[in-house]
Amino acid sequence: MEGQELPYVLIDSIGERYGVYVDHLGFLKKRFHLITMKEYLENKTFLSKKIRAIYMWYHRPAINEELLQSLPNLKVVASSGVGIDHLDLKLISSYGVKVSNTPFAVSTDTADMGMALLLASARRLVEGHEMAVSPDTEYFPADWLGVEVSGATLGILGMGTIGYKVAERAKAFEMKILYHNRNQRKKEEESAVGAVYCKKIDDLLQQSDFVLLAVTLTPQTHKLIGKRELELMKPTATLINISRGLVVDQDALVEALQNKVIKAAALDVTYPEPLPRDHPLLKLKNVIITPHVGSATKKTRWVMMEEMAESIEAGLAGLPVPREVLP
Repeated sequence: MEGQELPYVLIDSIGERYGVYVDHLGFLKKRFHLITMKEYLENKTFLSKKIRAIYMWYHRPAINEELLQSLPNLKVVASSGVGIDHLDLKLISSYGVKVSNTPFAVSTDTADMGMALLLASARRLVEGHEMAVSPDTEYFPADWLGVEVSGATLGILGMGTIGYKVAERAKAFEMKILYHNRNQRKKEEESAVGAVYCKKIDDLLQQSDFVLLAVTLTPQTHKLIGKRELELMKPTATLINISRGLVVDQDALVEALQNKVIKAAALDVTYPEPLPRDHPLLKLKNVIITPHVGSATKKTRWVMMEEMAESIEAGLAGLPVPREVLP
């Protein structure tokens, strides 16, 4: 590209709360002329026709019709992560703009996070740590117990790439694996992890000691787990959510935990994020909450960035966009 102008790409910011990571800048600036939202808004007249792609790092910059109308030469939106619930795909497509995401880059780390939450909840690691470091602790009670993981039944809702990787990990812990998915996996895939398909969600909920959510947020999965579903679960069961907060009716979950309808919950996602500081979920001892860090490792975030750059370059060159998301 020597002697050739680099393509202009809109980003939210650099560093700060939602910005492109500083250590990613060297890689990106070799390929693109990065324009922050602040720079764009200050010089719209010149930049609106220059910008040809949007690099959407963790849902920023937000894309709406006003922004799309102001960028007549926009060709590609590259979005980080696997979720697409923050994008109006039909609207973006109506402007002739292609969309990509990074579903495979995040799958391994997110599956690891699912198992970490399961283990932490089962063995009460957060409570145990608090007890071990508390200045008030004089002894460790012998009857302070967790629950077994090996031999327990894990029900996975959503057996896509992430759900299947969770199953691979659970198999190593000698867990019995049930799953529900829009489409049943191939027999050889089921056999490889010892997974049994449940056509009905209710059957999975009633049999599982741990229920792990790994579905995509869609209108069909919005509040997929509500009061009725929680009441179907065993009173000794734990709910683990590594998908999206809105997959669970959070008010119903609070009620179920307070009334011992289920034993515990371990959540990497909530709505909103973060929760208000007075939210009842934050006060419950039988809940673990982490700050939506399923894919938060240095290596994975670097791979996500590389894949987003690859999608932008392909789209601007008129080539098929890798990992394109269709409306």
